[in-house]
Amino acid sequence: MSPTRTSRPAASSPGEVTVAPPLPAGRRVVLYGVRRLDDATVDEVAELLDMTVSGARQHLQALAEQGLVEAQEQPRAPGERGRPRLTYRVTELADALFPKAYGALTNELLGYLDDEDASVVDRIFARRRDERIRRGRERIATRATLGGKVREVAQILDEDGYLATAERTGTGTYRVVEHNCAIATVARRYGQACSSEIEFLRAVLPGTTVERTKHLVAGDQHCAYEIRAA
Repeated sequence: MSPTRTSRPAASSPGEVTVAPPLPAGRRVVLYGVRRLDDATVDEVAELLDMTVSGARQHLQALAEQGLVEAQEQPRAPGERGRPRLTYRVTELADALFPKAYGALTNELLGYLDDEDASVVDRIFARRRDERIRRGRERIATRATLGGKVREVAQILDEDGYLATAERTGTGTYRVVEHNCAIATVARRYGQACSSEIEFLRAVLPGTTVERTKHLVAGDQHCAYEIRAA
């Protein structure tokens, strides 16, 4: 049976990960230009990037169709004619396409806490695990079968940014694969991140055995878990 990939709605809700579409290099350059200029006209983008106005306009229109920039029509000056004057700004969806240093910052802050009191870091990961277990149990309680519970777990992981899939591998056996590690930078330094992950799965799937069969931190291409009915 082929893996079931969870889907996301177009609009994100608080705490939900929204994935921006991939971009060709030229369009990405224009998007970065709009971010630098804030409210930018086509002419301003073209001047900044040393490109033709028509080329800048084509890229901006394509970005707008993807929901990565939004256009606003500016009031005309008295007696002004011709094409409406539009300014463009980057949308919230496009924010995921800009460089981030969350992992490095998190490791830095955790390092400071570790220097002060090593037990604090353990307690932080334990609190994160316990809260995820609480929320996970509430959602999984609505599923009657083990297969439904496993699929709901994969949905939770997918919403957390792990690009998770779930598949049935036999009678009473399932596999959950995390094709992306949303906290890879932290997990490579703090083993508590990985141990809390498998503890979460075991806690929200009572009556099963859960074993990690692939581990990204150990050099595998992804993390995978085998789930069996006890």
